[in-house]
Amino acid sequence: MDDRPIGFFDSGLGGLTCIPYLLKALPQERIVYFGDTARTPYGSKAPSTIRAFASEAAGFLAKTQGVKMIAIACNTVSAIALEELRRGLPGIPILGIISPASHTVAKICTSANRIGVIGTKATIASEAYVNKILGYDPELNVCQQACPAFVPLIEEGIIENHIMDLTIRYYLDHFIESRGIDTLVLGCTHYPLIRTNLEKLYPGLRIIDPSEEILQSIEDTISLHRLQTAARAPEHIFYASDLSENFVNMINLIFTGTGYPISFKTYDLENNTARKG
Repeated sequence: MDDRPIGFFDSGLGGLTCIPYLLKALPQERIVYFGDTARTPYGSKAPSTIRAFASEAAGFLAKTQGVKMIAIACNTVSAIALEELRRGLPGIPILGIISPASHTVAKICTSANRIGVIGTKATIASEAYVNKILGYDPELNVCQQACPAFVPLIEEGIIENHIMDLTIRYYLDHFIESRGIDTLVLGCTHYPLIRTNLEKLYPGLRIIDPSEEILQSIEDTISLHRLQTAARAPEHIFYASDLSENFVNMINLIFTGTGYPISFKTYDLENNTARKG
């Protein structure tokens, strides 16, 4: 048995969309989450900067928090920095979010489908989803679209708002219509927070949520490495480099009525200092 926590890392609050799936499937596991909210979004930054930020965050979770594994709940980091993180921390399993979702797409789609991937500029430029999906099935039809304004709006809580709907239509109306998209991959963990908007604007569109698909990889890794915990988690801890109101509100929404104890803390990666929220 291994009572150490599972570490989650994202550039902001988007990775929180993974947490409800884990709580439902593995309620006994303890979570330590880090959101680099002071430096979000990552998707518009240079690859070298993304790798540097990701290395700091993963090092914090592994060396300071003693996590037993790290789930990279960020498509941009998974696309740009995953292999470098694994080389830097060889003693700990590190999971990306792109492979599980790509595998699911390949299982449920055929050459008759038109698959669209949306994400940050960095994720789309990497072509990580296209390469992974076609690696599983080269007969599939995949195209992609960067949507750089989504993350800043979501981080500001501008979701159930006509501004968000207009932004979605700006990026996706022509993309979906001209390409005949019938399956849409949410290639950023922030995007499930606007899933309701997407379903309203594009009814009938099949949506793949990588935030849900990574759960199977987590369960498989726990089983493979015998990392199961013995008892229910005493407390989940959520760190942010800037403990914003939206970050706290999102976590409170996830945990309301669950009975799980939680705490908030601020951690400055650049100065290696922590304080309670």
